Amino acid sequence: MTETLSPVDSGAPRRLLHRRSIECYGYQRDDGLWDIEARMVDTKTYGFANHDRGRIEPGEPLHGMWLRVTCDDDLTIVDAQAVTEHGPFRQCPDIAPAYDRLKGLQIGKGFDRAIRSLFDGAAGCTHLRELLRPIATTAFQTIFPAREKKRREQAADHKPGILDSCYALRSDGEVVQREWPAFYTGPETPPANALDKAVETPDS
Repeated sequence: MTETLSPVDSGAPRRLLHRRSIECYGYQRDDGLWDIEARMVDTKTYGFANHDRGRIEPGEPLHGMWLRVTCDDDLTIVDAQAVTEHGPFRQCPDIAPAYDRLKGLQIGKGFDRAIRSLFDGAAGCTHLRELLRPIATTAFQTIFPAREKKRREQAADHKPGILDSCYALRSDGEVVQREWPAFYTGPETPPANALDKAVETPDS
């Protein structure tokens, strides 16, 4: 394989050597909880010898890991499971049970610091740890709509935490003006139909 379908201009001929695929899934469970799963797969376009596996062929996973966390509405992890299906060393799957220690952590401020303290170095798997950041953002994307609906029902006068979290959601921007007008802080603009009427009205 020499090229991938990409809108990015490389500027020179090239050949593909390595592919890393990370896929994340967010599930709403029937018991009111949420499952967030992530999978990482590393493959090469060439084969090579491996001490523990004999040989890893082109397209055969060098790394293949799954990580699931189960969260409540507040993004607190109530259960977790890690599985290593493929690794370069026979000992790689042995660390998976350590990720049970994710239980009780809350996804949010300080989450990255907490996972580093739990799984850095020999206390964890580099690749499983790398899955925790996309798991965190996937959890937010999955659970936020339900959290926002609940928030709107319970406290219409409470500013959503998502506001001012990025450029598009700035308090004086058009998205906030449209979706959360009560918290819009930008200049007031008249409705489009009002502008049309103003144009049509002759000068007195």
